[in-house]
Amino acid sequence: MGTPEFALPSLEALLKSEHEVVCVVTQPDKPKGRGRELLPTPVKEFSLKKNLLVLTPEDLNSDDFVAQLKRLNPDLIVVVAFRILPERVFTIPPLGTINLHPSLLPKYRGAAPINWALINGEKKTGVTTFFIQKKVDTGNVILQEQLNILPDENYGELSKRLSIIGAELLVKTIDLIQKGKAIPMPQDESFVTKAPKITPEMCKIDWSGSAEQIKNFIRGLAPSPGAYTLFKGKILKIHKPEVLDQTPFEEGFGEIISADKQSGLIVKTKSGRLKLLEVQPESKKIMSGDEFSRGYRINVGDKLG
Repeated sequence: MGTPEFALPSLEALLKSEHEVVCVVTQPDKPKGRGRELLPTPVKEFSLKKNLLVLTPEDLNSDDFVAQLKRLNPDLIVVVAFRILPERVFTIPPLGTINLHPSLLPKYRGAAPINWALINGEKKTGVTTFFIQKKVDTGNVILQEQLNILPDENYGELSKRLSIIGAELLVKTIDLIQKGKAIPMPQDESFVTKAPKITPEMCKIDWSGSAEQIKNFIRGLAPSPGAYTLFKGKILKIHKPEVLDQTPFEEGFGEIISADKQSGLIVKTKSGRLKLLEVQPESKKIMSGDEFSRGYRINVGDKLG
């Protein structure tokens, strides 16, 4: 059970293993783009190419869907970036239902663990496999693998790395379960942190933070959904920043203090100057800060936010 690209390495790894994938469950097709054309999820598209049976239930609690799963008689359900399962679904397999979560549980329980690890400036993260229980992300841990976060790594890059090591960990986990050698351990509730879903309102940059904080915020949301600011009343997404120093400023946060070819596009924060290397004006493609400065006639003293 999975939906986005993050789940694909896990599905590929399972297909290459000795374990049989009897069915794939994913989200229904959704309208996308300007034409609002109905498009399949990455997992569905991949699964159909591999001639796998694909189910796309609207309601995971429906009697029809539950009956379909019971007829398939799975030994184990494997969940990677899907939806919250009702108890009548995750209790169907005799060996249980396991989940691959991209954090070192109990840290960053929730829908957006990779984003929040980056936004909070974490130096390490990882992947966890655990048995699903009724309360989200609280089940007993089977295996974990730790990973160092690179200094300039963004959400897209870290997500890709975690999906690959997660796929390997998932197959190891299933091998242990099959052999009866899995030793699930309860999570330590004293170390719990949350990773709530990222909403559009959360993506606006607060220039009164430090340059380092703003850099982490931007990379935690890049390339999508993208951290944004306002410039002359229009949305400007910032995709790649560079911290130049920790110079403190008392006012004028978000003010452009350089916009030339030599220095680049530099913005004032509460603590430090931030160089904007890649930006994306509203309804336009990603461009360098230099291209933006030239094409949009940016002046020193103009303000973002």
